Amino acid sequence: MMMNSCVILLLFSLLQFITGAEAAPADTLAVPKTGATILFAGDAMQHQAQLDQALSEGEGKNYDYSECFRRIAPIVTEADYAVVNLEVPLGGGPRYSGYPCFSAPDSYAQALADAGFDMMLTANNHCLDSGMKAARRTLNALDSLGIDHIGTYHDAADRKAKVPFIKEINGIRFGFLNYTYGTNGIPAKDGMEVSLIDRDRMAEEIRKTKEAGAEIVVVTMHWGIEYVLHENAIQRDQAQFLIDNGADMVIGSHPHVIQPMRMVHDEKRNQDVPVVYSLGNLISNMKTGDTRGGAYVRVRVERNEDGKARVKWADYDTFFCAKPTGKGSNFTVIPSGRTDLIPASQMEHWRIFDRSSSKVFEAENVNIPRRSN
Repeated sequence: MMMNSCVILLLFSLLQFITGAEAAPADTLAVPKTGATILFAGDAMQHQAQLDQALSEGEGKNYDYSECFRRIAPIVTEADYAVVNLEVPLGGGPRYSGYPCFSAPDSYAQALADAGFDMMLTANNHCLDSGMKAARRTLNALDSLGIDHIGTYHDAADRKAKVPFIKEINGIRFGFLNYTYGTNGIPAKDGMEVSLIDRDRMAEEIRKTKEAGAEIVVVTMHWGIEYVLHENAIQRDQAQFLIDNGADMVIGSHPHVIQPMRMVHDEKRNQDVPVVYSLGNLISNMKTGDTRGGAYVRVRVERNEDGKARVKWADYDTFFCAKPTGKGSNFTVIPSGRTDLIPASQMEHWRIFDRSSSKVFEAENVNIPRRSN
């Protein structure tokens, strides 16, 4: 025999009286936790040797990068969203070039996307290497490939229309911004817009990003001194400025070597902000041990019971760029746990990179540990 709703309500009230429990008001009921994990990697370079090898792998008909990121793809794709610094224009050919003025084929960006990278940062010191036409073509190529991108724009109107860039990931609204210290002395011409490090502009765009509804503001910076394993006072000062103006993450690139990662507590907002000074190289043909690898960092954001999205934790791991050993092999990014895949002739370079990066991270990281699984 079914009890009617009045009897059920009476029994529920009696149970509350016996136990002393009180019903939670509707507006304070716990919000189900939702979250997103964002992965960041460093500089995706493209030197002449990489171009030559990719063309060889493509039998001289196309540039084949299919093996370059296959080993790290499972790590990248397990994140909810992945970001990498694309440090080459996509010039469109038919001729491409390495250092000092980069130009890479579209298949390079496609290979990064196939590995799971969702966003490519274009504000860096090499973004204008091949001129304004190539810089604009890069944006069109990324659009045609369906890849998110920020940092450079066709003109001021394009920047105004696309900044802030907000992406909803697992129900959390992230705002992404990207800035560079410069463009190797090549001025932007014909209206081309590059997001340069400018405090007034950065503060304004962070504010606009928040006003547009971003719950988490991610600021990516191309900064620092090349080949130096420690951040400098300018980086620290800029990071604090960004935090003071509302940045929830500060992620750096450019030095081509790793630099420390630290959780910085923002007293004003009573929250931790991950600051990553440099993730080093994702892939390159650089030769010194410290430049032969890099790191990725994962940042987990969750919505609290009060409904606010906050950074919960961050961790990192490293990888090594193995160079080809002949026909049928390519430059390959290898996770640190798969040293068995590193050619014996390159193990000493791996050891140099591993010793240096481990020494820096273990001594100077603050509350951003190495990934445990």
